[in-house]
Amino acid sequence: MSELGKVDRSFFESVLRPHLGADREDVALGPTHGVDFGVLDVGGRALVTAADPVSILPELGFERAGRLAVDIVLADVAVSGIPPTHLAVSLSLPPAMTDEELAATWRGMAGHCEALGVSVVTGHTARYAGIDYSWVGGATGFGVGSFDELVRPDGARPGDALVVSTGPGAEVTGLFSTLFGDRLDLPPGTLETARERLDDIEAVRDARTAFEAGAVTAMHDATEGGVVGGLNEMAAGAGVRLDVDRAAMPVAPGVEAVCDAVGVDPWRVTSCGTLLVTVEPGDAGAIVAALEEAGTPAAVVGRVSEGEGVYVDGERAEAPEADPSWAAFAALAGRE
Repeated sequence: MSELGKVDRSFFESVLRPHLGADREDVALGPTHGVDFGVLDVGGRALVTAADPVSILPELGFERAGRLAVDIVLADVAVSGIPPTHLAVSLSLPPAMTDEELAATWRGMAGHCEALGVSVVTGHTARYAGIDYSWVGGATGFGVGSFDELVRPDGARPGDALVVSTGPGAEVTGLFSTLFGDRLDLPPGTLETARERLDDIEAVRDARTAFEAGAVTAMHDATEGGVVGGLNEMAAGAGVRLDVDRAAMPVAPGVEAVCDAVGVDPWRVTSCGTLLVTVEPGDAGAIVAALEEAGTPAAVVGRVSEGEGVYVDGERAEAPEADPSWAAFAALAGRE
């Protein structure tokens, strides 16, 4: 429990999962390692729900930070194949946050919800002593749809193609170049390009685009542990092997430069907005084309087969024990 970030699978399976309160028949899918949402059966309809912390970084601009926070929360619903429809938000804000800053944050959050067709249905908003940026509360997203639409991240099947959108490390690249650009030994032009990576985080839109363009069998957002961590969760959940061609992976401008400067592997750091999608092979081209038409780089980067584990260019790629971006962030934030 000493590592930063999510608890590991062992702690989840031994401590959290065995103790989930009442055993209710309407829970179609409860907490499962590697699956970021749960599902309720409400009168034969699937109610998908997912909870996440809310992070607001003032350095991004409050309106932009609010928009980003909402997309990250709702992405865990969107990867189910059912679009998010509702949001509950609880904000525990630092005393230093002004009314004007809160108003800008809310414009970003509510405006993005409106654009996605999502209604805010309840919440809590207050300032409390002892709270500081960036973790300022939590939110729960909901999506209502048919069980026939439901896609799980552990649904990959041998023979499927593997599609990746955006590519590894975009989130960390955008955040670190924005927050710590003056501490990175990089040319101004490189930093300016790297800061644009935050605008690549369009997971909700991209998940819907992929789902509507072809037969998706599994979908996952590459959050903590990055592309390698997410692929390992998908492979373990489905009991399959994933083979990845490194050269085929889309990599956005600025990613390699910033990750090299920070000393992290872009494939193993949190990559919100990067979708890992397995699809029926005949539909892979259509899904890539639809994502690119929406403005998101995407490519067929591998395949699913019998076996187990993740292999990149034939070599086993294990998930990191802890996301290295947390330690890198702490080190940069602590520098004088």
